[in-house]
Amino acid sequence: MGQKIQAVKGMNDLLPVAQKDFKLTAALWQAFEDVVASWTRSYGYRQIRTPIVEQTGLFVRSIGEETDVIGKEMYTFPDSNDKLSLSLRPEGTASCLRAVVEHNLLYNNPQKLWYMGPMFRRERPQKGRYRQFHQVGVEALGFEGPDVDAELISMSAELWNRLGIRQHLTLEINSLGNKQERAAHRTALVAYLQKHEAILDDDSKRRMHTNPLRVLDTKNPALQPMLKDVPRLIDFLGIESLNHYQTLKEMLDGLNIAYVENPRLVRGLDYYNQTVFEWTTDKLGAQATVCGGGRYNGLIEELGGKSAPSIGFALGIERLLLLVQEFGHLAVNDVPDIYVLHHGVGTSLTAMQQAALLRSAGLNLYVHCGDQTLKAQLRKADNSGAAFALIIGEQEQVNRTITLKNLRTHEQQTVEAESVLQLIQDWKNT
Repeated sequence: MGQKIQAVKGMNDLLPVAQKDFKLTAALWQAFEDVVASWTRSYGYRQIRTPIVEQTGLFVRSIGEETDVIGKEMYTFPDSNDKLSLSLRPEGTASCLRAVVEHNLLYNNPQKLWYMGPMFRRERPQKGRYRQFHQVGVEALGFEGPDVDAELISMSAELWNRLGIRQHLTLEINSLGNKQERAAHRTALVAYLQKHEAILDDDSKRRMHTNPLRVLDTKNPALQPMLKDVPRLIDFLGIESLNHYQTLKEMLDGLNIAYVENPRLVRGLDYYNQTVFEWTTDKLGAQATVCGGGRYNGLIEELGGKSAPSIGFALGIERLLLLVQEFGHLAVNDVPDIYVLHHGVGTSLTAMQQAALLRSAGLNLYVHCGDQTLKAQLRKADNSGAAFALIIGEQEQVNRTITLKNLRTHEQQTVEAESVLQLIQDWKNT
């Protein structure tokens, strides 16, 4: 017997049943995907699907060479001819925009798009943080005003309502302003941090010169008192940026969406500007952010397209479903309506034929395969979760009848094969 090969650490199998160290099931995942498809359709967003492998330069250019994602976390490897560097996508926005630019989707036509799929980062696996993780992303491209910012935030809030977890999530918002405003703030921020360099940890000292906004996002408790007096980006915003932010807040108030203004909310990627937001929870331990996004008005131009205002968000499916599993509601139905039993010569084919007829009527059936006693098959039918057992034995085969058993009430009737669908419907309605 060969040695077992295990999955890569931090890359999980989705099974029909929960695992000891990974509680999410494929059925729960499928139920969530069904909700997402309905939810995005109700807002007029259309799906886009992109490859999981892209040229490394796409992410270096969009995310920022000095970010932790590029510097530490990407899975990067040479193509077979060693002339091209490829990477597994660490996030979805860059891939989505690459496709939009490449195929000229924004030609005189704004786009509302969504996607879902796996992303990859080389991180230390822990609950809610995996090396292969999955996201749903929503992008609105070509819309300049704060109304679409409000729509995206409202859209995410509606998903929490559908999943029954709205009360467990807090919306945090901020404005990062435009490029010039951020540059002025950066100068003041670096000067402030240099005055306190003696107390900075090694990570903050590095970020102070590469991406100083990320210092504001540090979780180091020793630095929190110093950060209370750090220069605020909002104090560097001009009239246009302030008006955009103020209008967004007024629209959120009008939509009855509660929020907390967090001046230290900066997000982790370089391409963000103007509106940024996160939905956080205190129910998942250290992994508090379930959904985050914001504006990235210059990114399409950076990737070779015609400049267009853009905004989007992404939510982590694993973290979200852990929250739903414990506190929310999501209708999961992976059990058959009917378990089909058979025993005797020729009954297996008859069972399959009858199952095909009932499937065409919209029912879900599990047909037993193999030779077992009816008693053993009935035990499996009881354990399957099915509401009914359909039995075809040698007597039913001869008489062209079917025995139907209600596995909830234990009532049992034998009827002509043509009448079994009516009996099922009668029992379902009682």
